[in-house]
Amino acid sequence: QVQLVESGGGSVQAGGSLTLSCAASSILSSSVMAWFRQTPGKEREFVALIRRRGNSVLYAESVKGRFTISQDNAANTVSLRMNSLKAEDTAVYYCARGSHYATNQLEYDYWGQGTQVTVAS
Repeated sequence: QVQLVESGGGSVQAGGSLTLSCAASSILSSSVMAWFRQTPGKEREFVALIRRRGNSVLYAESVKGRFTISQDNAANTVSLRMNSLKAEDTAVYYCARGSHYATNQLEYDYWGQGTQVTVAS
């Protein structure tokens, strides 16, 4: 059983920055790690992903240029640096592990418990 534990959420003013971290109990070399977010009443939304092998990344258009996903393979951690935060970035952010380079949440089989990010306008 793979365990994912997110940290780093909190409250920040619009324009500020936060860094989320996800510690994984194991990440296969073929894995894809991703961040999703969800607000009440809405479906979980893709934010960013990174391929374990090769470091290929992909971002949602809404965060491109503001968010940066990175990984520390030795530590089995994945981070999401969020700059220029907006009120609409407020959500619960989830870390996920999958096997395919995909933005669909159904492609991810392990999930963290989520961490709240609140951006005050």
